[in-house]
Amino acid sequence: MPDDGARHGAAEAVRAASGASGLKRDCLSYVEVLAQSVSVIAPSTVPAAILGLIFATAGNGTWLAFLLGMVGLVLVSLNVNEFARRSASSGSLYTYIVQGLGPTAGVMSGWALSFAYMLTGMSTLCGFGIFAEQMLGQIGIHLSILAIFAAAAIAAAMIASRDVQLSAKLMLACEGAALAAVLVLGMLIWRHQGFVVDTAQWRLTGVKPCGVLVGIVLVVFGFSGFESSTALGDEAKNPLSTIPRSVMQSVVISGLIFIFMAYTVVLGYKGTAADLGTAEAPLNHLASAMDFGVLGVLINIGILLSFFSCTLASISSTARIIYSMARHGLIFDRLGASHQANKTPYIAVGFAGLITFLLPAGCYLAGCTAFDAQGYFGTLCSFGFIVVYVLISIAAPLYLRGIGKLTARSVIFAVAAVGFMALPFLGTVGIPGSTLFPPPRYPNNILPYIFIAYMAVGLAWLWIKRARHPKMIAKMTRAIDENEVRFARRRPVS
Repeated sequence: MPDDGARHGAAEAVRAASGASGLKRDCLSYVEVLAQSVSVIAPSTVPAAILGLIFATAGNGTWLAFLLGMVGLVLVSLNVNEFARRSASSGSLYTYIVQGLGPTAGVMSGWALSFAYMLTGMSTLCGFGIFAEQMLGQIGIHLSILAIFAAAAIAAAMIASRDVQLSAKLMLACEGAALAAVLVLGMLIWRHQGFVVDTAQWRLTGVKPCGVLVGIVLVVFGFSGFESSTALGDEAKNPLSTIPRSVMQSVVISGLIFIFMAYTVVLGYKGTAADLGTAEAPLNHLASAMDFGVLGVLINIGILLSFFSCTLASISSTARIIYSMARHGLIFDRLGASHQANKTPYIAVGFAGLITFLLPAGCYLAGCTAFDAQGYFGTLCSFGFIVVYVLISIAAPLYLRGIGKLTARSVIFAVAAVGFMALPFLGTVGIPGSTLFPPPRYPNNILPYIFIAYMAVGLAWLWIKRARHPKMIAKMTRAIDENEVRFARRRPVS
C-alpha cells in the first residue's frame, strides 16, 4: 500500500491537473453574491429575536447602538476590502491573512472562520427547529425536533452541493421574503403612530453611555458573517468588484434595516403595558397588538425562511473554507474534491452539513433545549468571528506595506477597527470585578475555553502536518501568491 507521503503527492498531482479550482467560475451576479453575506447576517432575525435584549441596556439609544455597530463593522470591511480588491478565492479571509500575517496566523484564522460559520449554522438550525416545531404544532402536526433538524440540514446540504446559483437564488428569495414582511410591519407600526418623530429617541432621553456600549456587543454579533461572500471568489463574476461591494453594502444595508426597525419597534412599544426589554418576540407582539395578525403569521414564516437561508449560507461558506484548506494540503485531501458536473465542493458541503446537524442533535439528546443550544452556539461562533476580524484588521496595513501601498488612512482604519472589536471581546469574556462587562456565569463562562481548546487542536494539527510535509506551507503560500498575480493582470494600472 502507498504511504501517506505518496497519497499526499498523488492528491497534489490531481489538484495541479485540475487547475487552481474545480468550482464553477464566473457564474454568480452581484445580487447573488450579496445574498450570501446578507443571508449569514440574517437581518430579519435580529429585530425579531434580540432587539429586546439590546433595548434592555441601551433603551432609547438602541438605534444609536446599531448605528455605532454599523460604523465599526464598516471599518472592518474597509480592511477586508484591501485584500478583496486585489485577489479572490474560495479561501476567504484565511488566504488574505496569510498574505498579511504569514502562514501560521492565516491557517489559524482558517480554523477560526470555519468554526464561526459552522457554529452560526448550528445556531440558526436550532432557531429553525424552534419556529418550525411551533408553527407545525399550531396546525396539529407534531414532529420531533430532531427530525426537523435532520430535514433542514439535509435540504441545505443537498441544495449547496447541487448548484451554487440555485443556492444563491434560494437564499435571496428566502431572506428577501423575510425582510419584506419585517419592513412592512415596521412601516405599519410607524403609520399606526402617525409617522411621528420620537424626540425621546433622537435626544437619547435616559440613555447612559455604558448602556449603549453593552448594546453594541450584541449588535456586533448581529452583523457577524458580513464577509462571507469572500468565500465565493472563484464563482463570482468580476470578483474584484462584486465581492468588495457586497462586503461593504451588506453591512450598510443590514445596518439601515436595523436602525429603522429599532426606531419603529421602540416607538411601537411606547404607551403599551408590555416591556420591550423582556420581550422574546417583539415583532409578533406588536403585530397582534395592532391587529396585524395575518402579517404576524407571514413574519413567522419569513423568520423561518431566514433561519433556513442562514443555515444554507453557513454550510456553503464553511464548505468553501474547508475545500480551500484541503486543496492547500492543510486537512484531508478528499475534502478538496469538487463535483465533476455540478462544480461544487460536494464532499466538504456534506461534511459541513453533517456536523451542523450532529452537534445540535447531540446537545438535544443530552438534555439541552434547542433554545439554550441556540444561545450557546451563537456565543461560540462569536469567538471565531472576533479573532478573524481582529487578525484581518492587523493584516491589512502589513500587507499594504509589503506591496508599497500603505497610507496613513489605512493605518487609521486598521487601528480603529481593532479598537472597536475590543468591545465584543470584553463583552463576551468579561472583566473580573467589572459592572460594565461582568464575567459570564456558568455555563457561558466555559465557552471561551471550548474555543481555545479547538484552536489548540488546530495549531497542533498544523505542526503535525508541517513536520510530515515540510514543503506544504511553501506550496500553500506560493499558490496564494500566484492567485494574486493572476488577478493583478486583470487590474488596470493605477
